[in-house]
Parts: sequence; structure tokens; C-alpha cells
Amino acid sequence: MRQRNINLMILDAMASVLALYLSFLIRFDFQIPTSFLDIFISWLPWFVIVQISVFYIADLYARMWRYTSLFDLYAILSSVTVVTLLSVIYVFVSSGSNGYPRSVLILYYIINVIATVSLRLSVRVYYTHYHQESPLKSSNQKKVLLLIGAGKTGEKIAREIMTTSRNQYSIAGFVDDNVQKSGALLHGKKIFCKISELPNLNVKYDELLITAPSASGDQMRRIVDVCKQTGKRYKTVPAINEIIDGEISMAAVRDVSYSDLLGREEVKLDMNSIENILKGKRVLITGAGGSIGSELVKQCLSFSPAEIICLDTREESIYKLEQFFSKIHSKTVSKTVLASVNIEKECDKVFSENRPHIVFHAAAYKHVPIQELHPWTAVNTNLGGTYNMVRLSDKYSVDKFVLVSTDKAVNPVNVMGATKRAAEKLIQSYNENSDTTFMAVRFGNVLGSSGSAIPTFQEQINEGGPLTITHPEMTRYFMSIQEASQLILQCGAIGRDGEIFLLEMGKPIRIVQMAKDLIRLSGLEPDVDIPIVFTGLRPGEKLYEELQLLNEQKVTTSHKKIMILKDKKNHMPWAILKTSIEELIKAANNLDSESIQTLLDQVIPTYTPRNIGPQKEENKSLQSRLIKAEA
Repeated sequence: MRQRNINLMILDAMASVLALYLSFLIRFDFQIPTSFLDIFISWLPWFVIVQISVFYIADLYARMWRYTSLFDLYAILSSVTVVTLLSVIYVFVSSGSNGYPRSVLILYYIINVIATVSLRLSVRVYYTHYHQESPLKSSNQKKVLLLIGAGKTGEKIAREIMTTSRNQYSIAGFVDDNVQKSGALLHGKKIFCKISELPNLNVKYDELLITAPSASGDQMRRIVDVCKQTGKRYKTVPAINEIIDGEISMAAVRDVSYSDLLGREEVKLDMNSIENILKGKRVLITGAGGSIGSELVKQCLSFSPAEIICLDTREESIYKLEQFFSKIHSKTVSKTVLASVNIEKECDKVFSENRPHIVFHAAAYKHVPIQELHPWTAVNTNLGGTYNMVRLSDKYSVDKFVLVSTDKAVNPVNVMGATKRAAEKLIQSYNENSDTTFMAVRFGNVLGSSGSAIPTFQEQINEGGPLTITHPEMTRYFMSIQEASQLILQCGAIGRDGEIFLLEMGKPIRIVQMAKDLIRLSGLEPDVDIPIVFTGLRPGEKLYEELQLLNEQKVTTSHKKIMILKDKKNHMPWAILKTSIEELIKAANNLDSESIQTLLDQVIPTYTPRNIGPQKEENKSLQSRLIKAEA
């Protein structure tokens, strides 16, 4: 037994002696008769032994007194209750029900609780106020925070600051829009006023901390505007959907980002249904080093799959994944594979060695202008790679296959969108004759993905501008990477029969407004500090994106953010589609750009190639009628 535990036992023994003695003193008005003093002495050894034994069994000596919390107080109260009950039983057995003052036992219980709790709280007070490591004794300059939001998150952050982060921070108080809280105290700190009154608040602080993870986009914009008026730095806790385990702490505090202004509602997942398809299963994720793929890896790990196989064609991505796995502690076996979905032999080796139950296919080329110039790479990867993965999933009896698609697949005007739409048709046709359940998930842009607008704009802001936008009226749908990944998992759980799922994307956002918001988040003013320049639409770009085809009908699901798109027409027979896909792959291998566009035009009636001419337009109309007849 450690010396520390012995010392604590001695203190608790002294508390028990003191409690019992005071109980007798109070009962007899501080003059204990000799006969009752003998009873006190006879009881004392048993009361002390019972107290130490119960406390030891209840692990009270394993707890660190300097961090005594409300949970420790519950444990102390229950332990002292047990001690008192056992002591009462001893008294009744040894002395019967007469010959001693029964009120002493009640007084003992009350005083013993007070003494035991006071001992532990005094240790905590010593370490927080008088010990050399106490923040009150520290010579380091602490940052004074004013918390915006006095709700559950604000309370939790304040409690953490006052315990584990007290050497770095102190709290000036709170502001909150709930007028009923105004003037109240939270952890001893005052709630001063409403958020709108913050610029006029006469309180000293160094930095503002926004503790409102469930705030809407409009609410966050208003809060940020108020913060700017104070001239102080401001940070925020992350939104709930960014935190995999739902826990928010000071370690997660960061600068306000555009995703906060987007204000997407927290995703509520059906955890049981996702766990049913992932727990104890082998999961293969292609494109695992990409923006969506890497987040899928993190999200999947929280559902305890038996094994997760991460496939990517980039060496750097594989290295980053291995670094990530080396830092986490998980029972899930993690594997990284440097391979290309375009090479069937490499993929076959992955399937034969790992036998995955679930496949999330996120590997794809996504940059529209680049794929317009290199259409063969889009065909080989977005369509040919999917073709390989679909056939191997069927061959090795995968349970579920989830294709990550895009809103650019709807009425595509570029090769990237056309190949993704062809991939959607591929999995739907193949699903009809396979034991594997194939499905696709279609959604818009994700915030902060590699090469997307926000990182590009931020880089341009850092360089002093200008911000380049292709068109003043351009709009796009956006969601966070975390939200997209969580909903992809949910679709995997819901999917039963070749569905194309559509994620609820909210309202489209004007790119110009996004650019202006990012400039203001950097503490600058658009068109004053940072100019915005319009460069014209690039090859294959649309002014706006669509989420569904004219012949697709939205059907609600058990999740309010997920819909199924039902095609009013029958799917193209696999034999016909297979021939077209193989012809496309052959044209891609020959680097034949014109043939690729012509063949895509035949497979995807809604595709409008950028270089289509009058004669091709007439042929397109005829081909569209033929394809529709065949479908």
C-alpha cells in the first residue's frame, strides 16, 4: 500500500473520531456523562475500521483529492451512508435498542459527511490557491477570456478553464442573449449583458471566446460582427458535427472559419444502424487520403470496425494516413495500400487478401477545368476505376458498395460530371443482377477540400489579393466535410436496393458573398483592402449546379437530411451499358478526346459537350431518343 493512501486513511480515521465525539458532545450539551463516554470509547474502533474499509472498497483512496468534483461528492455521500448503516447494525447487534442516545447516530452521519467532504475540498482549495503551482501564485501572464454564451457549452468550457487550464486563462465573465440570465453568476463569474451590448461593456479582457456550437449561420455572422466592433481577437469552439465523440474542450478552440458562418444544422445520426453495418466488419475506403476519404476513415473508426483498409494512389496520402494511425489508440486493424483503382490486378489483390464487407468508393478526379483538358483521366478513374471496383465487389461478395457522387452529375456540361453520372448509372444497372447492394450518394461542394474555393481564396487574401472569381452570379451548394462524411455513412446504413441518395444541401451560396465573408473574417474589407476580380467562366463550368434530373423524384427517408432519387424510367440494361463503358475506356486509353465526348453523349442523354456543333446537336437528339428507348 502506498504512503499516500496510508496518509489519507489516517485523515479519514481522524474525521470519523471527530465526527463521533462531536455527536456525543452536541447530544449532551458539551458535557458527556462518564457512562456515555465509555459507550463512545467502545464504539470508536468499530466506527473507524468500518469507515476506512468501506472507503477503500469504494476506491475513494484512488481519487485525487486536489481534483475533487461533484461526482466525487456523490461517491463520498454514498460511502458515508453505507458506513453509517453498518455502524447502526453493529450498535443494534451489540447493544440492542436501549441504553444509548439514538440521536447520536443521526448526528454522526451528518457530521461525518461534512468532515469527509471538507477534508477533500480543503485539499483542492490548497492546490488551487496556495500551492506553488496554483494560478494565484503563478507569475505567468494569463489570458483573460470573455465567453459569449452562458449555456451548457459555456459552463463546460468555464469549468475546464478553472480546473485544468487555469495556468493559461482566466475568465472575466459571460455575455448571453437570454435576458433572464443577465446579472446571474455562473461558476462565480457574472453574466453581464446581451451580445449586442458587448461593444459598450466596460470590463477588462484580452480575447473573446464564442461558446455557441449550435448557432445558425445568421447568428454566427451577427456574433462575429459584434466581436469585430470590440477590436479584440475572437475564437470559437467547433460545431458539434466537427467533433466525432461530441466532446468540446479548450484543446478544440480555433479561429472562426467560413464553415461557422455557413451554420449547417448538427447532423443527428442513427448510430445503431451505422454500427450494425460497420462494427466488427472489414471496411475498404478508396481515395482514403483525399478530403472526403480521410474524413470517412476517421468517422468509421468511431464505430469499431474490425479492419479498415485505406487505398490511395498518392504516396504522400498513404504516409499521412500511417502517421495518423500511429497517433491514435484503436482496436481496429488499420492498413494502407498504395494502389490505383484504375489497375484491376492491383485492386483484385486488395480484395482477395482483405475480403472487405463494406466499400466506400471515394476515389475520383474532381477538378472540372483540368479534366476538360485531360478527359481520358476522368474516364479511366471516375468511370473505369468504378467499373473495376464494382466488378470486384460483386466477385468477392461485398455486402454494400457506396459510390461518392456529385451534383455535377446532374445535366453535366463537363467530362467530370458526365463520368460521375455514368458511374451512377453503372452501379444502378449492375445492382439488378448482383448479391451486393450498390448505392450512390450525391451532394454538392464540401468546404475546405483540396483545391476548392475557400483554400484558394484564403491564399489569395494572405498574398494581398486580388480574389479571382469566374462570374458575379455564380452559386454553389456547400456542406462541411464532416457533415458529408457522416451522411455518407448514414446512407450506407439505409441503402437497400441500388438507390441514389441526395443529401439536403440547403440554399445555394453566391461565391461573391463567400469571398466577401472570408475577406472580413481576415479583418479586412472587400474592394477596399482586397479587390475582387471576375475572370470569366472556365471550360466546363456552370453558373449554378442542380441536384436532381427532371425525371428524378425525391422520396423522403427515415433521416430528414437524406432523400432517395427515384428515376421514373427503367435503368439501362447492363449488357448495353457495359459495351458503352468498355468503348469509353478504350477511347480513354487511346487519348481520344473527341470519341470520349461522343460516347459520353450517347450514354448520358443530358450531357452537353462543350464543343458540340450544329450537326452533332442533331445527332445528339437522335442518340438521346435511342438511349431513352433502350432504357
